[in-house]
Amino acid sequence: MADTRPDFFTLENGDKATLPFAADEYAGRLARLRQMMSDRDMPAVLFTSMHNIAYYSGFLYCSFGRPYGCVVTQDRCTTISANIDAGQPWRRSFGDNVIFTDWKRDNYWRAVASVLGQPGRLGIEGDHMTLAAERTCREMLGIAELEDIAPDVMTLRMIKSAAEIALITDGARVADIGGAAVKEAIRVGAREIDVAMAGRAAMELAIAEAHPDAEYRDTWVWFQSGINTDGAHNPVTGRKLRAGDLLSLNTFPMISGYYTALERSLFLGDPDADTLRIWKANVAAHELGLSLIKPGATCSGICAEINRFFADENLLQYRSFGYGHSFGILSHYYGREAGLELREDIDTVLEPGMVVSMEPMLLVPEGEPGAGGYREHDILVVGDGHATNITGFPYGPEANIIAP
Repeated sequence: MADTRPDFFTLENGDKATLPFAADEYAGRLARLRQMMSDRDMPAVLFTSMHNIAYYSGFLYCSFGRPYGCVVTQDRCTTISANIDAGQPWRRSFGDNVIFTDWKRDNYWRAVASVLGQPGRLGIEGDHMTLAAERTCREMLGIAELEDIAPDVMTLRMIKSAAEIALITDGARVADIGGAAVKEAIRVGAREIDVAMAGRAAMELAIAEAHPDAEYRDTWVWFQSGINTDGAHNPVTGRKLRAGDLLSLNTFPMISGYYTALERSLFLGDPDADTLRIWKANVAAHELGLSLIKPGATCSGICAEINRFFADENLLQYRSFGYGHSFGILSHYYGREAGLELREDIDTVLEPGMVVSMEPMLLVPEGEPGAGGYREHDILVVGDGHATNITGFPYGPEANIIAP
């Protein structure tokens, strides 16, 4: 007996959900994308990354080893999702949805083909599609010409709409709430994980209260102490806090795919003279950087000014990474607007609508005076003639020395 199970199908299960943004926001994003497609004579685009699929459709997928997609043509926007997710991707998609089944290999590509047809040329994300996926794409779809549209799409995402800025601003507010909870939980003998959980719980409750229609996932805290402060992305451990510890508070609320951040150095007890000197120098670099973020400034120019300051302080050799980056639909495991990072090799000019961080970090290796990692982090929205700092949590030794 022949197997009659479908390779793909549609399932409009329930009503459409309330998405992170109104319909006109998604329509505007798609209109700008379609103009770019028209300019490049590109009939269709296949997005495969979490950030671009969510940006254009509202659906943020959970892969678990399965491929996902979003096909955009001049008249349709269609997400491609795995059967394991049932109707949720349709409910969370601005446009249409097609579900592929897993009983036969490459049903994902058959589902994509059902929406694409044979466009001749197809835009893909060259920084996301694997070599294996590209090979299968060519074989299954019969498309010889694949064109990388990731850089152009990144440029489109770098300018935020008013609705995006409102969501990011509220994320910064929630990050401050998490920071206050973290600071309150700091005490000698507490584990890093105990302190981190306090901050995460406070932020998740704040997000649920302010965004009742959202999906709640991925809000996190990195709270580091002592030697664990040496890396900006070091995970939380069970290390117990001790008097005399340099501390690093890092709160990251996630609201509908958009992450924001608060990062602060703190000290448990009275800091020694070397620690205080380096901490104050990093704070001064932070304040210099805040003053430099404005429309017309270049990423590399801002970086050069802060480099010059650290060199004058004989601290440039301790710098860990670039001085800031863009914010938007991204997190620690998806998304990156690499064209808007405050580094020597990025010459992007800041424009109104961009959102960037200022986050200098110094790492003094163990065994040297003032050893540890020092970080301060604020988020700024670039406007007409100025930039607005949307982070409110205080920084520096005057605010963040904690009595043991």
